[in-house]
Amino acid sequence: MRILFTLFTLLLLSVSQRVFSEGLVFDCDQTKIKVIENQIDQYLNQLNISPHLFHKQVTDHTLQLTLKQPDQSTLYIRWNPDYQIEDEVVELPAANGKSLATTVSKKEIVLALMQSGRRTTFSGKSCNFEAFQDHVHVRQMIVAWAEHLHWKFPDGGPAQWNETYWKNGTLKPGKPLLEAMTDFFIHQDTCAVGCYTATKIVIIQGILDYYQRIKQDTETANAIKKSLQSDGEVLVGIEPDTMWGLSSNNPTSDFNPQGKLLNVKMRVAPLNFIPGDWVYFKNTDTASANISGYEGSNSIYMGRARFDDFYDDNDHHFLYNEKLREVYNWRFGVRSRSRDYAHIHNPSSDLLNTLGNPPQAGGLVLDSRSVPKFFGFE
Repeated sequence: MRILFTLFTLLLLSVSQRVFSEGLVFDCDQTKIKVIENQIDQYLNQLNISPHLFHKQVTDHTLQLTLKQPDQSTLYIRWNPDYQIEDEVVELPAANGKSLATTVSKKEIVLALMQSGRRTTFSGKSCNFEAFQDHVHVRQMIVAWAEHLHWKFPDGGPAQWNETYWKNGTLKPGKPLLEAMTDFFIHQDTCAVGCYTATKIVIIQGILDYYQRIKQDTETANAIKKSLQSDGEVLVGIEPDTMWGLSSNNPTSDFNPQGKLLNVKMRVAPLNFIPGDWVYFKNTDTASANISGYEGSNSIYMGRARFDDFYDDNDHHFLYNEKLREVYNWRFGVRSRSRDYAHIHNPSSDLLNTLGNPPQAGGLVLDSRSVPKFFGFE
């Protein structure tokens, strides 16, 4: 009996540790936790997120929120009838003044943050409701700017830049940074970039646009610009090298341990994506991966099981399984779904499930995610 009791205790401890390591966590002193709990309750009520959908654990110094359906996948939260999620419409600058974009809701972003499969922690200075609210808005704006893109893909050729602002990918001296970034979206036909650069453009635009135009937080916007321009190369180093599996324990001579705008979450569960994540699909086929531009696919998760389509090859987005098929089919010479349709292979359901794993488990999806920092609260 004592042995059974001990095993039961260890099992409970194991479950407790696992649960506490996932979801949305605020970690700071008791006084702040009480204030944040109040603010979070009001915010979730505004988003129509019912308390019966999630567990809330409060200790002397932590507040943790986790969904009651902890299956780790966030892909299909949008269609779960229990959550009653609707997309949102946001206003974006356009050539003729303003345009409206239908995009992921803040509600879906918050529910995805609560899902098991990874832990998002606001601690120290970032243990603050404003830091959390900003983070949700930043993620939404990154997705909003990825909704309707039709840039050109260089396909082994040189990138193309609007020479009013850029010289070979370097911002010209004296050119306003946000204006130069917004130009990528207003005059899309002047731009031909690979998916690595395209991902960085969208992330920079979403972050800067939120702080400068929407929140009108000049101090934070200027700090972000200063960070981006600190080495003279706006489009370089926004993510840490740990995104690519490098670490400070095995550094290269130019190892970048700190991204200008992004942190990295490691060992994220398969199928766990939060809107605004930078996700990498690695081409594990050696022959096709040696072709420039087809080493892998840098993608932004847009919620609603969607990943970006920078080049409008698939009606502005790829659903998750379509994205897996896209990268998988590169080994068969499929570069365009429309042009190379006759060569497309459709993997079985079992193979698709495997392709969703990290490369070390036979799949294509890195288990790291680059995510926005908590700007002003780092």
